[in-house]
Amino acid sequence: MTESSYRIQGATGEWEVVIGLEVHAQVTSNAKLFSGAATAFGAEPNTQVSLVDAAMPGMLPVPNRECIRQAVRTGMAIDAQINRWSRFDRKNYFYADLPQGYQISQLYHPVVGEGHLDVSPDDKNPDAVKRIGIERIHVEQDAGKLMHDQHPTKSYVDLNRSGVALMEIVSRPDMRSPAEAGAYLTKLRSILRYVGSCDGNMDQGSMRADVNVSVRKPGEPFGTRTETKNVNSVRFVMQAIEHEAKRQVAVLEDGGAIVQETRLFNPDTGQTRSMRSKEDAQDYRYFPDPDLLPLELDEAFLEECRASLPELPDAKRQRYEAAGISPYQAGVLTAEVEAARWFDALLEAGAAPVAAANWTTSELFGALNRTGRDIASSPVTPGQAAELLALVADGTLSGSLAKQVFEVMLETGDAPAKIVEDRGLKQTSDTGAIEAVIAEVLAKNPNQLEQYRGGKEALFGFFVGQTMKAMGGKANPAVVNDLLKKALAG
Repeated sequence: MTESSYRIQGATGEWEVVIGLEVHAQVTSNAKLFSGAATAFGAEPNTQVSLVDAAMPGMLPVPNRECIRQAVRTGMAIDAQINRWSRFDRKNYFYADLPQGYQISQLYHPVVGEGHLDVSPDDKNPDAVKRIGIERIHVEQDAGKLMHDQHPTKSYVDLNRSGVALMEIVSRPDMRSPAEAGAYLTKLRSILRYVGSCDGNMDQGSMRADVNVSVRKPGEPFGTRTETKNVNSVRFVMQAIEHEAKRQVAVLEDGGAIVQETRLFNPDTGQTRSMRSKEDAQDYRYFPDPDLLPLELDEAFLEECRASLPELPDAKRQRYEAAGISPYQAGVLTAEVEAARWFDALLEAGAAPVAAANWTTSELFGALNRTGRDIASSPVTPGQAAELLALVADGTLSGSLAKQVFEVMLETGDAPAKIVEDRGLKQTSDTGAIEAVIAEVLAKNPNQLEQYRGGKEALFGFFVGQTMKAMGGKANPAVVNDLLKKALAG
């Protein structure tokens, strides 16, 4: 395990930053945590609200089994303790978008206990791993949403999100740099997407992070922390940490004190600002929810959850590396579940692992980035890609011809064999035809030929290029090299 060397240089020396994240991940389910109301994103305001969500008198919550199942599966994916007995509590506070006047949560007895994530903060050094402890995952209901931009003097309330199931994933204060926090959040989002328990769409608010930051001189006790609420991208989390840590150092070095408070991050300025003083847990007057029995999980339920887990990113990466794929490429290919599934389908179609990895991470990902597509909307299927790689492997296509064919595949969606046939792009290994072209190239470039035979061997590449150009890129490069060496030695 590696330790971060990240430090903030202040007037009085170096400072270390201490970071913990509380990630709120919206559970993938068709219904809310305690009601049957829908959870689809983007519906008209207040059209997905049941009587339970609106806190109508006499309405009782009923736990959604699927939401509990998704939380347990997530806990298993991070090697966490699964608590067979857990309990819901009421967290009391009053806010306009919280109709009940309390939130049903799990402070004291969460369904998931301690776990961890191993992260690689440096993409170029994936073997440098840092273990981040996870304290718990508890299930709770989300509040609604206040909209302040709909009226000049009033705020509107949308309760569509009220009662939606959240997993609050609470890390230990084990991170020591913005890069570690970014790697942790990226890895966590990746696992949630692999498991299918949250879509991880931070831009839609279905995953967001509360960022706890404090600073200290290295080796000293933890300082007073602040909490920056609802940061909705990995990049913004890293920016918020950097700004907040530098702000705290400046306050302390000016003789001030850090106030435990809640802050907000402004992505336009990259700065945080004070929102309110931070309440302690007792201010919420937690007590067991009298309308809900404790959750008791039996072995059959746990086994079903365990059996439903897919191959997770770390295991998939190790499998790729065992097949000869570089650690860096394995990390790129497993970072997002859609890309990993596409690549697995490519391997299942018969592509050789190393050649497939090289082509996917360079040609395919490059083309998708260039055209603004993601892997799900790729016009090239894994089967077509396997066919293209097979044509290179058997000598039908050279590397340069394969690039031409791939560009046509992107435009038309046609199979590579059809493109090769229709456009006459098949590579030739006809030694007679190649020898004739080489003879013409040497005859047209007597000066270069004389220089080469006089010892300027770097001109060999010039003759290869001229030959390939004369043959429209269709000559087999290996055959060209062999025949050129013989001709130039003559």
